[in-house]
Amino acid sequence: MNLANWLTLFRLFLVPIFTFAVLLDVPGGAFIGAVVFAVASITDGLDGYIARSRKEVTKFGKLMDPIADKLLVTAALLCLVQLGQVSAWPALIIIGREFAVSGLRMIAASEGVVISASRWGKVKTVSQIVAVLALLLQLSWANLFLWFTVVVTVVSGVHYFLKAQDILKSSMK
Repeated sequence: MNLANWLTLFRLFLVPIFTFAVLLDVPGGAFIGAVVFAVASITDGLDGYIARSRKEVTKFGKLMDPIADKLLVTAALLCLVQLGQVSAWPALIIIGREFAVSGLRMIAASEGVVISASRWGKVKTVSQIVAVLALLLQLSWANLFLWFTVVVTVVSGVHYFLKAQDILKSSMK
């Protein structure tokens, strides 16, 4: 197993640690959760970079990296909803988009097509990371930024579906 895959597994391992830290009712729990989330987010950028630069891209990484990303963001949003820091609506919209695009990618894969991350997808990822960290740290602009993130998330989802129209049409025949 290469370093990039280990980083992906490490990110998966951090999800329950993050969740426990945030939901545990102790002083500084949200801050500890923010640190764990930040470390996990850094591994998200590193694993792909390392895999590509070392020419060690694997099927495991292609499958597990996006799953780890979705689990991390979903866990964070659900924790924030549970704590009453976020309305369920933005969380549902973001999580729904993640499932929809994951489904689209599975359809494309069944047609032998790989849908790579777009610029919109990368902006969405950074936006989600910043929003979650801002919410965990209870920064004054966090809720407003979350709604910006919802818009970026929806736009990026629409972008993926528009790019994949032909794939969707051929998969429905």
